[in-house]
Amino acid sequence: MSNKLRRIFKSITWRMTATTTTILIVYFLSGELKVAGGVALLEVIFKTIIYYLHETIWDKFKAIPENKRE
Repeated sequence: MSNKLRRIFKSITWRMTATTTTILIVYFLSGELKVAGGVALLEVIFKTIIYYLHETIWDKFKAIPENKRE
């Protein structure tokens, strides 16, 4: 499996965990399943993109040779 594909799968499984947590927290605070679902949908879209970009930036640090890091 390529590093890029692995990163995509990792992002998806993390989103599932985090989104479930978000749904539970928002439902607990609002008592509205519709509100919790709406917030979770927005969270999935934005945070998946942000996480992927974050991982991509970190991968660029691995590409810098050790003697050039200082």
